[in-house]
Amino acid sequence: MTSVAEMVAAARARITNLSQTDFERERAGGEAVLIDVRDVRERWRDGTIPGARHVPRGMIEFWADPESKYHKDYLSPERRVILFCAAGMRSALAGAALRDLGYTNVAHLDTGLVGWKQAGGEVEAVPRPPVADAE
Repeated sequence: MTSVAEMVAAARARITNLSQTDFERERAGGEAVLIDVRDVRERWRDGTIPGARHVPRGMIEFWADPESKYHKDYLSPERRVILFCAAGMRSALAGAALRDLGYTNVAHLDTGLVGWKQAGGEVEAVPRPPVADAE
């Protein structure tokens, strides 16, 4: 049996692990698509990094595969993709999944949003959608 720690370590070995400084440099360059793979409830609670698109971890393979009926145009195997989650584990696994789909230029923020915030990184609120009145 493989442990989740072993899976994350193997995933990190297959993608680029960005430091806070490297992440900010790439983010400022504007060439990469920045992907937040956290659950929507985490985004509502903790906010997100400005400019990030939300691709839930459970949908990344479906939204990233150009052959999938769920494919999102902003995801392309030729484009630089930088992922993040709360602490850098889910984003590493998501990055490995993208590599399996043929994405060759994949990275993640090694410290995740937690480290980003601790280093003073900018975070924006993610508003909850209005709840329809139940009648």
